Amino acid sequence: MATSRDYYDILDVSRTATEDEIKAAYRKLARKLHPDVNKAPDAQEKFTELREAYEVLSDEKKRRVYDRVGHKAYVRGATSGAAEPGRGGGRGPTYTWSNVGGAGFGGPNDSFDVGDIGDLFGEMFGGGRSPFGKSATGGGAGAQARSRARKGRDIRAERLISFENALHGGRESVRVGRGGTMQTIDVKIPKGVLDGAKLRVRGGGEPSENGGAPGDLILVIKVGNHPLFKREGMDVVLDLPVTIVEATLGATVDIPTPYGDRVELKVPAGAAGGSKLRLRGHGVQDENGAKGDLYAVIRIVPPKQVTDEDAKALRSIAERLTSPRTGPEWNGESD
Repeated sequence: MATSRDYYDILDVSRTATEDEIKAAYRKLARKLHPDVNKAPDAQEKFTELREAYEVLSDEKKRRVYDRVGHKAYVRGATSGAAEPGRGGGRGPTYTWSNVGGAGFGGPNDSFDVGDIGDLFGEMFGGGRSPFGKSATGGGAGAQARSRARKGRDIRAERLISFENALHGGRESVRVGRGGTMQTIDVKIPKGVLDGAKLRVRGGGEPSENGGAPGDLILVIKVGNHPLFKREGMDVVLDLPVTIVEATLGATVDIPTPYGDRVELKVPAGAAGGSKLRLRGHGVQDENGAKGDLYAVIRIVPPKQVTDEDAKALRSIAERLTSPRTGPEWNGESD
């Protein structure tokens, strides 16, 4: 939602300020209010408000509409993702995006729409109602030209994120070639995102060549490895090494979980190597609160060293045990 404060007041400029004066005021205030520098609780809110004001007043068409109708032009939504000119020293502008949940792009957990920055007055100038109560398209050649406007090309990119970021969610800065320059897009990663998920960033693609909306950025997520855990969808798998004694007699062992806590797991007596023990609800948790399970896979680890007494005891046990290799196939018999 757009701010209700006057944009000229936010930038501390007069209503007759030139384009250069507006740009200079923005740069001065941006350095002062940027959350990386300003640690005040409302720094992010004020910085977002500043970007919104600059995004409108730095554009001649948007400023003209704003001067006539003020904030009425913004009742339908927003300037999420305004450019930050002058930042990055030749890297191209930086865009910040806020995810809006939504499914339907490749699966229930792999589509997230992000606010469209490319057409602040898209409905007003693209065939909807204008803030003056009349159709904005009008008629004649101008309307025909607008009706032929095509959306810009989508850009597809991959991003490798850490195992932890996939679990907890977070933000990732993605560098893409857009409009002939390299630009940075800050993307929100949803909690519990799956490997191979696709995030759609609206307006993050190539600009239109004839006045249409920009294309989208399709970001394919690749989840990195973890030294202990492996993802299988919403479930997590852990190899659990146990001794011969623990596997034979049973034991209660302390194991880690993906979220940093530890739980006790009962290994039943006679547990076979490769068998899985399930801990319900200790897997991945997604944005909706759904939880997967944690599976501990038994790996029997023989002792690296045994004393003569240990070896004697093991041989004594072996003599009393029945061989597990039974049946005609093991004995070399044929049908």
